[in-house]
Amino acid sequence: MIGHLAYAVGSPCPTFVLDAARLPREEAALLGHLTEARRFLASAGGAHVLKIALVEPSAHPMFDLDYRFVQALPGGDDRFDLRGSCGHSVLSAVVAAGRCGMLPRLLPGARIRVRVLNNGDSVVCEVDRVERDEVQFSVAFVQPGPVPFTDLLPTGDTRTVLDLDGGPQEVSLVTSANAYAFVDARTLEVPSPAALFAAGDDLLDRLERIRVAAADRLGWPRGGAFPKIAAIVPDPGGGIAARAVTVPRWHPTIALTGAVCLGIAVRIPQTVPWLLARENGADEQGLTDIETPGGRTTVTAVTSAPDAAGNSGALLWASVARKRVTFQGSFVLAPLSHLQFEEVAQCLALSVAA
Repeated sequence: MIGHLAYAVGSPCPTFVLDAARLPREEAALLGHLTEARRFLASAGGAHVLKIALVEPSAHPMFDLDYRFVQALPGGDDRFDLRGSCGHSVLSAVVAAGRCGMLPRLLPGARIRVRVLNNGDSVVCEVDRVERDEVQFSVAFVQPGPVPFTDLLPTGDTRTVLDLDGGPQEVSLVTSANAYAFVDARTLEVPSPAALFAAGDDLLDRLERIRVAAADRLGWPRGGAFPKIAAIVPDPGGGIAARAVTVPRWHPTIALTGAVCLGIAVRIPQTVPWLLARENGADEQGLTDIETPGGRTTVTAVTSAPDAAGNSGALLWASVARKRVTFQGSFVLAPLSHLQFEEVAQCLALSVAA
């Protein structure tokens, strides 16, 4: 079987992309194969690669690719979380699919429609620019119809108080693209973006405890990767400063799904991000600038407003532009060589004989 590596700028690691059609559908058998693949990758120096994308041409007429995200977890080659998604990995998967012939050649203006099997998301990846090993995209998370804000709040509340050993902690739990807990960093004695970006393990540990409490509230496994968590403060330059946690450390920027979720949360009245955004005078057109330790991301979230009949507002779609992906190469996965395409195996045999 052939594996591919691609890196989306801003992601904590490359994504390991595999052809889902060549792998078992049954979960236990699938994870057994992924465990073998992960061990092989680690033996080749890729232990830091914790994102796996399984892709194949979609059987659905509205989509080009079916995509399934697998988060590899620390603590063992056989530990995985299949609950959430990863926007950076979606883009990496599109680039790898274009390289291996699963998609037509990627050209500027092309739109690749991806169906996320983990959570039902629809992601449209529009190609802006193509170079030898790099592709730049604009990405839109689209909805089949308006999604009421109430459907994006898994606890039913815009702000939720979690019980921690250090006392109660208020967060906003929002689910769009991925599930996130957003925390006002000032409630953790972090008063500014500079202090947030300079914070070390003490804040990281505290956020992880809050994340575990959020997982408990949602009834999700404590040792998984979801919900994600980010601490936020108003940015004096406008927008919001954010520091997010990934597996198993600080995120160098913020996940693409995290940026989308935060941009949407800013539009939901009375959430923690909504309140913080209004301290700087929120953009009423749906634009949110997110400052991170690794740079700035701008999210556009298009929503409908609450109406006089008492209906909550609704999410229509959200997008992020200028996302770059570098293709890093392909290689044979020796432990899964029995899953290779027959014609590829023959070519490899010929190349070895030569």
